[in-house]
Amino acid sequence: MQQRLPSLLDPPILFAHRGARAHAPENTLDAFSLALRLGAGGIESDVWVSRDGVAVLDHDGVVRRGLRRWRISDFDRVDLPTHIPTLGDLLDLVDEALPLSLDLKDQAALPAVIATMRDRNPERLWLCHPSGDTVEKMRALGSGVRVVHSTRVDRMTGGPERWMATLAGWGIDAVNLRHDDWSGGLVTLAHRFGLLAFGWDLQHAHILESGLRMGLDAVYSDHVDLMVEVAAREVGGTGG
Repeated sequence: MQQRLPSLLDPPILFAHRGARAHAPENTLDAFSLALRLGAGGIESDVWVSRDGVAVLDHDGVVRRGLRRWRISDFDRVDLPTHIPTLGDLLDLVDEALPLSLDLKDQAALPAVIATMRDRNPERLWLCHPSGDTVEKMRALGSGVRVVHSTRVDRMTGGPERWMATLAGWGIDAVNLRHDDWSGGLVTLAHRFGLLAFGWDLQHAHILESGLRMGLDAVYSDHVDLMVEVAAREVGGTGG
């Protein structure tokens, strides 16, 4: 059996990807509530902004009306479908210390996210984006939220070591890679630069076991019950 390598967050955060996506309609308050009942240590979602400047949670940012597809930004909050919650709705639902991970799908949503989080414990928000330029700018805002670069190893300019050094120099908090990009050595490298190592798309028991044993600081899964079960066996907690 692979010996478990140390994580910097102990226990790691168990993020329910889009809520309890395997068990309820994704990115809804019902899915978020169910994820918490199943034992998730954090909630993950995607954030957009409505025409009137409200941060809302949805995956693809599209509203379907008949045969037409509209952008969320084409509507005021009050005119969006009722299943799309606001970031404020999620904050009202969860404990004030619960970790949240948001993929910033529309950069125009950033001011609304920061304004919504300002007096709601912004340090528990992990704000993710795939662009290096964007995460550097996000960090420079000094908003108090944690900044995460979501990427793949083959997109790291100059290779993993050089890119992680760059991220550390910018003050980025974490690197988020798909589970099959990570290895124990790469997790150790991230930790050496003071970066937390997050892994996404961990959907099966053996993948969750491997990720947790290599020292990942957070994992994302659609299957909250399985994630909690494996984590209890491997590390004894849910994080947060």
